[in-house]
Amino acid sequence: MNRDHTCGELRKSDAGKHVKLAGWVAKRRNLGSIVFIDLRDRYGITQITFDEEHNELVRDVRNEYVIEVEGMVSVKETPNPKLETGEVEVLAETCKILSAAKTTPMIIADETDALEDLRLKYRYLDIRRNPIKEKLLYRDKITTIVRRVLHEDDFVEVETPILSKSTPEGARDYLVPSRLYNGRFYALPQSPQQYKQLLMIGGMDRYFQIARCFRDEDLRADRQPEFTQIDIEMSFAEEEDIFAVVEKIMKTLFKELKGIEDLAFPRIRYVDAMDQYGSDKPDIRFENEMMDISSLFKNTEFVAFMNCLEQNGVIKSLVFKDAASHLSRKRFDELNEFVKIYKAKGLAYLKRENDSFSGSVNNALSEEEKETLRKELNLENGDVLLMIADQKAIANVALGALRKKLGQDLGLIDENKYSFAWITEFPMYEYSETENRWVSAHHPFTAPRDEDMDKLVTDQANCYSRAYDLVLNGYELLSGSVRIHDSEMQAKVFDALGLTKEEIRNKFGFFIEAFDYGTPPHLGVGIGLERLTMIMTGTDNIKDVVAFPKTASAYCLMSDAPNTVDDIQLKELGIDIIEKE
Repeated sequence: MNRDHTCGELRKSDAGKHVKLAGWVAKRRNLGSIVFIDLRDRYGITQITFDEEHNELVRDVRNEYVIEVEGMVSVKETPNPKLETGEVEVLAETCKILSAAKTTPMIIADETDALEDLRLKYRYLDIRRNPIKEKLLYRDKITTIVRRVLHEDDFVEVETPILSKSTPEGARDYLVPSRLYNGRFYALPQSPQQYKQLLMIGGMDRYFQIARCFRDEDLRADRQPEFTQIDIEMSFAEEEDIFAVVEKIMKTLFKELKGIEDLAFPRIRYVDAMDQYGSDKPDIRFENEMMDISSLFKNTEFVAFMNCLEQNGVIKSLVFKDAASHLSRKRFDELNEFVKIYKAKGLAYLKRENDSFSGSVNNALSEEEKETLRKELNLENGDVLLMIADQKAIANVALGALRKKLGQDLGLIDENKYSFAWITEFPMYEYSETENRWVSAHHPFTAPRDEDMDKLVTDQANCYSRAYDLVLNGYELLSGSVRIHDSEMQAKVFDALGLTKEEIRNKFGFFIEAFDYGTPPHLGVGIGLERLTMIMTGTDNIKDVVAFPKTASAYCLMSDAPNTVDDIQLKELGIDIIEKE
């Protein structure tokens, strides 16, 4: 079988051509003497017309049959403006059934009432639908452009191993038992981190890879257990160099795929992002920055605010202009419960209407305090002031989550806008309550800021790194850092993390040894391909941009994976299955 045109190709200029098409029957309409079939393939839909002389050819054809048709291209009397091929039809002369099809368990159309579980179980049918197909094609366009841009900048694509070694400081590894080395395990890579650094030590200088990564972690709408990372590493470079590479990629993608050229990439330090937005991945498509108004209440007699300040807490605020009419007393009660999810004690609010205040703390604050708030925060009729009094970390996160929620609820976000921001100087460490020790906030190969060298071991709480993220519309799009290339500094970081020499040797031995043979300064990033595709295609569900995704419980409904294996396989691997209690 050899088609000579696709179903999305024919136009009015092709009238009179004899063509051969093949594809799936998307729709069949029987008008008695004439039968119309919409023939679909990856490229589009073409109407095939079977007149009275030829309609017997499709007497047994139903939806989703795969057929081959030959005929003459003709201009339609009444064009269909919904189809790119809508000005023409093919007058069928022959039809061959290539494959019959049962009635499908779901409607294969742009709009379907099928639940997600059914769509995942029959994903190969779901892919025939334009909403899924187009996103997969879009993903392909992204990777094609990325490869072109990086090759233009002299980067080399190198594949790194999938069967690797289990290392700490991250999510749980997916483990693969070894048959030849009984009792030992490979780990699937959470990222190619060590390998790409070894490529820099090997002198590859500029590396990239469209890399598969695996993390055994709890899932959410923007996360899958296996995902793809646009992995980039470069030697003899600083932050500005890698920022320029990434910005060139993003500018090229958005110009070629979305026609957008006015992209900006502001820089925000981590501490400022937390203070102003309550998040290290702020959505800056709308303003509404948080403000610390603690100083306005230094003499307050309001007990809740006074106690907070006496305990070295802060009072953080948000102002929403013209929001008073949209937020009822019931809604404020709901928002009060919402901030408690983030460990805040509660939400205080004031509404400015008819040149006066009302709200939960109206009677608790003095007239002088309210007048000061009005002047300092430029509160006008219709405005709402939200306040959280708590420890700084709690107040920032809780109010930041509220900012994001109300930004969506009040329609403040322009869904057609794309706002990037570099978040820089992340903490070097974070304290793990479960492990009762400091752990790497990024990974243990991240370099500290020059000015924080003396804090590596002695003041982990106030030690900041040369790590950076690129955020887009409130999503973390990439993460990266300047890497440690000095053995002595790396040893200090391991010491700060509480790792023994034996643990270092067992988990990072081969990697650390490589540092002894000449390591160039280097840095890199890993860009989340699925998240980038998800944002650019306008979906909030990462499953939409993955060909064969897993459910939220990391299960494949289509292939029934993970599944059990037979005893012979287990015996070869020396594995006994013990039921979990």
